[in-house]
Amino acid sequence: MKKALFLDRDGVINKDSPAYITRWEEFEFLEGSREAVRMLTAAGYDIIVITNQSAVGRNLTPRRELERIFSNMQSALETAGGKVLDIFHCPHRPDEGCECRKPGTGMIEKAAKKYGIDPSAAGFIGDSAKDILCARAAGCAFSVLVESGSHSDEAKNELAAADVSPDHVAKDLLAAARWILEHRNR
Repeated sequence: MKKALFLDRDGVINKDSPAYITRWEEFEFLEGSREAVRMLTAAGYDIIVITNQSAVGRNLTPRRELERIFSNMQSALETAGGKVLDIFHCPHRPDEGCECRKPGTGMIEKAAKKYGIDPSAAGFIGDSAKDILCARAAGCAFSVLVESGSHSDEAKNELAAADVSPDHVAKDLLAAARWILEHRNR
């Protein structure tokens, strides 16, 4: 069975921005995130990014620039020894009510179908309540909330109100990777 991890992007791999990341020049890797992806790749995990990118639907960034950001991110991670198998993104605004936007499970379902992944054997790392709720709704084996994004306090409150808990809370992606390799790697 494939070992797979779903990762959110903004606030997990790179610094988030309330003004959105609209071009590559605004993209900044979080400290330790490249090392974390390298470690997880070396441990045999297929890493798939699952990310809401409503900057496209809000006309703040064109699709071709989003693809440039993704391509450059993947290249930088490969240079560091890691690999992102694929990236699934939702370009819709929250008011559009699509099924792919997290906490909806559409992106995980597409990834699972494309790569033969059983979500019940996969993990999810994110920085928002939407990520953890998506993981739970998709039946992921475990979820990790990282505190490196701008949503962690808000996420903890939202999750408590929904009576949902992540399986682990980590400082950042590197700490999450270390926890996974120590406690979840099978």
